[in-house]
Amino acid sequence: MNGPVVMALVFVFTMAIGVPIPFAAGIATIAGILIADIPLTLMAQSAWTAFEPFPLVTIPLFILAGQLMEQGGMSDKLVAIARSLVGAYKGGLGLVTVVACMFFAALSGSGPATTAAIGSITIPAMVKERYKPRFAGAISAAAGALGSMIPPSNLLIIYALVTDESIPRLFLAGILPGIILGLMLMGVIFFVALRNDYGGTAEKFSWSPLLYALWDGKWAIFAPIIILGGIYAGIFTPTEAAGVAVFYGFFVGMFVYKSLTIKNTLAAFKFTALVIGTVLFILGSTKAFGQLVTLYDIPESILLLFEGITQHPWLVLLLIGGLYIIAGMWIESIPQIIIFTAVFFPLVTSLGVDPILFGIFTVMTCEIGFLTPPIGVNLFVAARISNVTIEQISVGVLPLLIPYAIMILLLVLAPDWVTFLPDFVYGPRPY
Repeated sequence: MNGPVVMALVFVFTMAIGVPIPFAAGIATIAGILIADIPLTLMAQSAWTAFEPFPLVTIPLFILAGQLMEQGGMSDKLVAIARSLVGAYKGGLGLVTVVACMFFAALSGSGPATTAAIGSITIPAMVKERYKPRFAGAISAAAGALGSMIPPSNLLIIYALVTDESIPRLFLAGILPGIILGLMLMGVIFFVALRNDYGGTAEKFSWSPLLYALWDGKWAIFAPIIILGGIYAGIFTPTEAAGVAVFYGFFVGMFVYKSLTIKNTLAAFKFTALVIGTVLFILGSTKAFGQLVTLYDIPESILLLFEGITQHPWLVLLLIGGLYIIAGMWIESIPQIIIFTAVFFPLVTSLGVDPILFGIFTVMTCEIGFLTPPIGVNLFVAARISNVTIEQISVGVLPLLIPYAIMILLLVLAPDWVTFLPDFVYGPRPY
């Protein structure tokens, strides 16, 4: 039995018996190393090289910035702005949730964090307006997943680190899909609310409340302008932008809104440490896994499997997307990106697929993973807030998966628009 088969069997078996994914990948890697008669020091060397890239610092800084901004009261201000915009329409609070999640996504870079920050405010309010709790939670979960697409996105940073692609290009490429997906989610919510008579109880739109909400929330609105504007204006790198975001979140929360206390500041640091510890462990254990994938020529073997359809890259992408979505039901997004990108990235680039497009496609399928049981992180967060079971919220989220499916088809069948913004700002990529 050859090495790749043994690695696959060990990986699947260890996951099936409940071994955490980083350990499962590590055990499978050790099996492959032993079969190839390679010194086990490869594991330590790979972990070191995985931790070496300086942009890796961006992830904990953006996580901490998002936590400080949430604890500091910025999410409340964003919800108020969104409510003054669309709160008067049918499904108004559902629309508010989507708009607020799109705003907060530009601060936190995390889908589950966006779901928790906005959902904790809007889900109880939606239930009071006679939304079914499962649908209220589903709205927050589906809109919260936008946090993984609208920049800054932690998943796009992970993809950039794995593939050595440009973080600013990936951030720019995520803007249009994130906005269009948000608008499609709003369309579905409006349709469902119209049929079920949800919401529409707020005051009709007028400029005065909106201007007041914008002025009251000006510090929250200014945050993504500083973060993203500084990156694209060339004032600072994404890593430096993350540091600026931390300082800005701390300053505004502590001295402007005065909602940030020593207690919740320490809680933000604790949450960040737990998340980045998990990320580093996954990166360390799966870096060697990716190197063995290359050593065993697994990408070339997969290319042979797709040999009959390589003249149709869109079909290859759809098959990969189907695999990603199924895997996303069981595997968390970060290890999914690290493990599968190592396998499929050489294949899709050999077929002429733009690496930036594939990054957006990969993260989009991960967003669907956020919304599918049994490991749908956003579903668990929203279910806990709305006091429903994971089974109930899984039913409630079904109509909101339609925009995600449409977006996957748009990415695959009409991909050129995705790279329009990065090509416009930085020029077309040389090939």
